[in-house]
Amino acid sequence: MYQCPSCGGGLVFDIPTQQLSCEHCDSKFDPYEINKESDAESQQYYDVTVFTCPQCGGEIISSDNTAANFCSFCGASTILTSRLSKEKRPNYIIPFKKTKEDCKKEYLKTLRHAIFTPKELKSPAYIDEFRGIYMPYWAYHITHRGTVCLDCSRSHRQGDYICTDHYKLYGDLNSSHKGISYDASSSFDDTISERIAPYDVKNMNRFTPSFLSGFYADTNDVDAGIYQPDAIKIANQSAYKYIKSNTSLNSGVRFDTNNNLTDKLHARCEHVDTAMFPVWFLSYRNRDRVAYATVNGQTGKVSADLPVSIGKYMIGSIILAIPIFILLNMLFTLRPTITLTITSILALLSIILYHIELGQIIRKDSHENDRGLIAAQQKKANNDNNNNNNRNRKKSTSKTSVAMIFSLLIAFIVFNVVRIILPVGHPLNFNLTGKLIFFGIITILGLIVWSLSIKKQKKVTPNSVLPGSFGALLALFIATIIQIINPVSDLYFYGACILSLITIMFSLINLIRYYNILATRRLPQFDNYRGGNDSA
Repeated sequence: MYQCPSCGGGLVFDIPTQQLSCEHCDSKFDPYEINKESDAESQQYYDVTVFTCPQCGGEIISSDNTAANFCSFCGASTILTSRLSKEKRPNYIIPFKKTKEDCKKEYLKTLRHAIFTPKELKSPAYIDEFRGIYMPYWAYHITHRGTVCLDCSRSHRQGDYICTDHYKLYGDLNSSHKGISYDASSSFDDTISERIAPYDVKNMNRFTPSFLSGFYADTNDVDAGIYQPDAIKIANQSAYKYIKSNTSLNSGVRFDTNNNLTDKLHARCEHVDTAMFPVWFLSYRNRDRVAYATVNGQTGKVSADLPVSIGKYMIGSIILAIPIFILLNMLFTLRPTITLTITSILALLSIILYHIELGQIIRKDSHENDRGLIAAQQKKANNDNNNNNNRNRKKSTSKTSVAMIFSLLIAFIVFNVVRIILPVGHPLNFNLTGKLIFFGIITILGLIVWSLSIKKQKKVTPNSVLPGSFGALLALFIATIIQIINPVSDLYFYGACILSLITIMFSLINLIRYYNILATRRLPQFDNYRGGNDSA
């Protein structure tokens, strides 16, 4: 705790004035003028209080020793244990520019169009729990110095031929990119830090611990080498783009793609600075899942996990469906077969979407896009990098195959729907055999995709017996059976449509339920990793 030189009261960093403000006498002080004796510039470490969540193991630090009783990362309302420690000083810090009120306004703007979000996320009491946390970042300084040789070409027509002239572009390059930043905490998901980026690193200040007064901070546990290739790649692309746009050659010159830009441009990482960037942090816990809302403390950019209220969604869908139904009845005459076909297609699409959603949940919960966390886990477990490369190649191949199958499936459905809605007697119109083949194929496709979902379902919710898309699969079987029986009365067709829609509705509810899983995250368990928690 920093004390006021005038009255001895506690000092906190005041965002509007960018100074330390006394809570009692309202005196203002320059952060660089207030230092504890152990915080001299010659010291590499400074004294902090480390708060640890007893439930998830997450840790943050503070310059104050007041009790913390709320964990931001797992949402637990519990007294956090504390201990005194010393932390290594970062080189730079970006102080908070956005106040808590600014943060709340930006968050509410994001929720303005999210009409289906649970009411708890819009509650003033909940929104007031935003906490300011300084997150650790690596700031890379990349330079390009030396003689550059780039391949380029220009094509022109000469008679019946296209002639291409190839050039070697030489020049001296001297550029510097300072402050290319990536978060250095394994507890801060890379996807979140990317959403609230960028920070204006030109306004970084020299670090002093007094900036932390009234706020919390996380500490870095991700090696700087993890993101260094990415920083060099960004610097290379920027320099390459500048060269292309400022070359003295005439128009029409095409630069040949060259993947080895690091050597061509003599890219070098001069040094890496440690920095702290401001983040307003909020968590919403629902059983064993947690949703995060983060706001860039400098620019106000928002990233929020927004689950959906099933009740609100169903009411909104019914209200929207009524005018659509009336409009369709005014413009079209829906024959029984067409209606049954539409419900079957909806059932198949819901099965496919359900399968895709399960895959997205698995990928999100495995943190495959969070390289910082993966690197920390690999360092601890000493995993083999070659196995990860092979796994990545398999994933890419799998995604490509799924995309091709999905495209062919859509083309098949569209083609056959067109044939079904054509007038009776048209050459392309389905006969009974063609309809049976069509419904049989989409039912088989639905069964295959549904079967594949069973394995993924066990990974997401191990206690579930059947995937939630079972209702949609049942709708496909009902439609196929009615087509095989081919009853004379249209009432059977309409009855099958109603029954199919009811079963599809069951699947859609499960689809929304799993979307909420996708929109939230597993409760973190940091074990020996440092995470984040904050005070209420």
